[in-house]
Amino acid sequence: MRDAPRRPKRSAPILRRAGRVAAVGAVTAALLVPATLEELRPDAFLRLPVEGVVLAALLTVLPRRLVAPTAAGAGVVLALLTLVKAANAAVEPSLGRPLDLVSDLPSLGSGAGVLADALSVPVEVVLAGAAVVAVLVVVALVAAVRALAAVLREHRPSALRVLAALAAAWLVLAAARTPFASAGTTGFAAGVVGRAVASASADRTFSTALRSTDPVSSSSGLAAGPLRGKDVLVLFVESYGEVAVHRSSIAGAVDAALAEDTRRLAAAGWSARSAMLTSPTFGGVSWLAHGTLQSGLWVPDQQSYDRLLSSRRLTLTRAFGEAGWRTVSDVPSDRGAWPEGRRFYGFDRMLDATNVGYRGPRFGYARIPDQWTLAHLAATELGPGHAPVMAEVDLVSSHTPWTPLPRLVDPAALGDGSVFDPMPAKGLAAEVAWRRPETVRALYGRSIRYSVDAVTRFVAAAHERDLVVLMVGDHQPARIVSGDGASHDVPVSLIASDPAVLSAVTTWHWSAGLRPSDTRPVWRMDALRDRFLGAFDRE
Repeated sequence: MRDAPRRPKRSAPILRRAGRVAAVGAVTAALLVPATLEELRPDAFLRLPVEGVVLAALLTVLPRRLVAPTAAGAGVVLALLTLVKAANAAVEPSLGRPLDLVSDLPSLGSGAGVLADALSVPVEVVLAGAAVVAVLVVVALVAAVRALAAVLREHRPSALRVLAALAAAWLVLAAARTPFASAGTTGFAAGVVGRAVASASADRTFSTALRSTDPVSSSSGLAAGPLRGKDVLVLFVESYGEVAVHRSSIAGAVDAALAEDTRRLAAAGWSARSAMLTSPTFGGVSWLAHGTLQSGLWVPDQQSYDRLLSSRRLTLTRAFGEAGWRTVSDVPSDRGAWPEGRRFYGFDRMLDATNVGYRGPRFGYARIPDQWTLAHLAATELGPGHAPVMAEVDLVSSHTPWTPLPRLVDPAALGDGSVFDPMPAKGLAAEVAWRRPETVRALYGRSIRYSVDAVTRFVAAAHERDLVVLMVGDHQPARIVSGDGASHDVPVSLIASDPAVLSAVTTWHWSAGLRPSDTRPVWRMDALRDRFLGAFDRE
């Protein structure tokens, strides 16, 4: 007896239709997905993308032999644009500007490191996860475009009629200036290309500046001026931006703390002068600010920074080294080798997380609390009878995500840092704190108050008067704190006890105290090196 013929499974056509619907949905979603978090709303996907209509028409009318490679190429391009949109949405709130593939791509690895620190996972996990997601997006969109092409070719006459109607509808909607006629992906791609061209031009401008004659050729007169025999510390306070001190919900509490810190300094015999500098960066990539201040050149992006490090440009550190100071860097967030610190910047000794003996807990990104960093520097580099030191110190307790935060402790109890052990558990987890922008802003303000308090208590307790501190912010915090349209300005303060030091900068017209006046002139950060050396070099 012969077997009865098998009936096709009824689920097969349903699955095939579902797959085709999913393919159309994936392509449409990829074209409509916004490039910023602010635009990521349900109505963003209720639009007609002109790019989808053009792509579908192309796949429908092309000769059959060209359909497969065109579909594959379109899928790859669409996937890459989708990934770039996602990267832009991730970094734009921090950088305060759209992603620039040319200048920002080299920094994405550092960004992955910051994210890994915030999540307390190895950076390899973040990089591997990103790679897996990227591959899946490419595979999925190539498959989706190929499935879309198959549907269009199978129903070619009907497809052409539908596409003609969609094209007409798009033109009507566009003429009426409604948001439903979308060309967002085209605009985004044009912006990516435009920024790449602008970056190439900026790179040429920077290269020209780097090749030009350095206006500062010698610094031997530093040893004859008001800084003779004094320790000079350049303290970069992470994310210390204008939003902390001017016209914001954060500024009131920070300004009150700055007033108290100014009184503390005055009671101990110290004075401060303050102003604002314009940083080349916003929300991150702090080393651009460091390179700008040190070199006297505007360093706007990673490729310019890389060029700077391969040059022989005179740095502020090297200027002091040539004048007889022992030079030190203290970067508690670093753990690896940094040959550029000696070769380019000119540091004689480099301190980082691996060689300072800290045994306490981490506070998110910040490996070492600022109070401990400053106390260790004083104990190991500024002890009795030491030769004059010039040091750049990175204070990182105010680094995003601003939680958990340390608190100041009795300096006598600092020890190896174990005194901080109970503190991280008492802070909010980052994933909880960042659910509410107002919570993030409050934590940011607390972190700035902590860092500035740590600096002023360190200075007020200094046993020697031969100390000069330049305390400067590296950049504004991420846009969740700074807000839309925020400047790139950061506070800078010169702290000293010797009247001759303050007299040397009278012509700068900086305001008295730690809070910069709202009306004082604002310099670009690249101007500070030459003005600083000009004020104190007596050659």
